[in-house]
Amino acid sequence: MAGHSHWAGIKHKKGKADKQRSKIFSKLSKEITVAAKLGDKDPAMNPRLRSAIQAARSANVPKDNIERAIDKSSVSAGLNFENLRYEGFGPEKVAVIVETLTDNKNRTASIVRTIFQKAGGSLGTQGSASHNFQQLGIIKIDTKEVSDERILELAIEAGADECKSNANYHEIHCSINEIYNVKKELEKEISNFISTGIEWIPLNSVQISKEKNENLINFFELLEEEDDIQNIYSNAEFTE
Repeated sequence: MAGHSHWAGIKHKKGKADKQRSKIFSKLSKEITVAAKLGDKDPAMNPRLRSAIQAARSANVPKDNIERAIDKSSVSAGLNFENLRYEGFGPEKVAVIVETLTDNKNRTASIVRTIFQKAGGSLGTQGSASHNFQQLGIIKIDTKEVSDERILELAIEAGADECKSNANYHEIHCSINEIYNVKKELEKEISNFISTGIEWIPLNSVQISKEKNENLINFFELLEEEDDIQNIYSNAEFTE
């Protein structure tokens, strides 16, 4: 869930796979519940819910968990979740954006502020870190689903701005206003998506050497362990 924070490959070496899996399931389930609560419970009529379910399936969330999360949207009708964004600077002065989904903003603000302070960082005001990023619509598809050549053709036909491929997934970029239109076109040929959403892409990266990365990795892990935190973006780029 850490978006473009350039440490996804490193964190799995630390042997916390089961714990991370549980957290990912929890966060994806919360997004499904909120998407179903705010819109239609039919994924065909609710793009946010459809994307949340597709992301859950890509993460191997069991079907029963997905159905329970949708049903929970009716039970938790009295709960009001808010999407809140926090910005600041972490260890090594890297710019960080934290996206949360919470029913108690005072609790969440206190948690985020404490993690930043303990790591030697600081929270800032809205805009203090986000000017280091641009927001883009990002659609990710497993490379097993479609070839590099075909996804490039489909992305162009769908009106996307850019298509990148690596060993694990294809990443399609488009404007934030066009993301669901592009996705709808892609769905004519592709049924499984890793994720679909608005992400913060760094304009310039801060190189973090191997000698200095431990404190920063621990900082990101503490953020990821919090249930209220959905996504983390930073302009840190780890060098091996």
